[in-house]
Amino acid sequence: MTAHQKKQVVIDALAEKITKANGIYLVGFEKMTVEETINFRRKLKEKGIEFLVAKNTLIRRAFEQVGGDQFQIPKADYFGQSGLLFGYDDAVAPARIIKEVSEKTERPRLKAALVENQYFAGSQLKEVASLPSRADLVAGILGSINAPISGIVGAINATIRDLANVIEEVAKSKNAA
Repeated sequence: MTAHQKKQVVIDALAEKITKANGIYLVGFEKMTVEETINFRRKLKEKGIEFLVAKNTLIRRAFEQVGGDQFQIPKADYFGQSGLLFGYDDAVAPARIIKEVSEKTERPRLKAALVENQYFAGSQLKEVASLPSRADLVAGILGSINAPISGIVGAINATIRDLANVIEEVAKSKNAA
């Protein structure tokens, strides 16, 4: 296999992961110690987040191959050593882990993120990490929808309970008389 073919295999693999992921994070991991890297990868694995390291040109070509306006990271964000994090189930989970780890060591550093096809610059890590997950949003919407229904059910139950109490009191008064 030629060098060009090997590079194309890497680009195709990255492009496939880009299309499947809900959250894609470009991180710089310069000056991370082996121990820091192992701990970082362990935390990512616990949450089901993939972490791949590739050359910036291959990453950029993978994004170009996928195409479309939703997969655009500015060329200025491709510098230094880069890795890609892919969040499939929870698009915001990688941001929370990056934030947690980088608060202690200032590494890794977020360069850019695409969360649900929305671009975020590396300086917006705190905002991205504070976003609710898709599951939290769905739960909130369902809770809002169910709130009026549960209110109606509660009102009907209260009316039935009050009616039962009135009938019980009438029956007691007739038995006493």
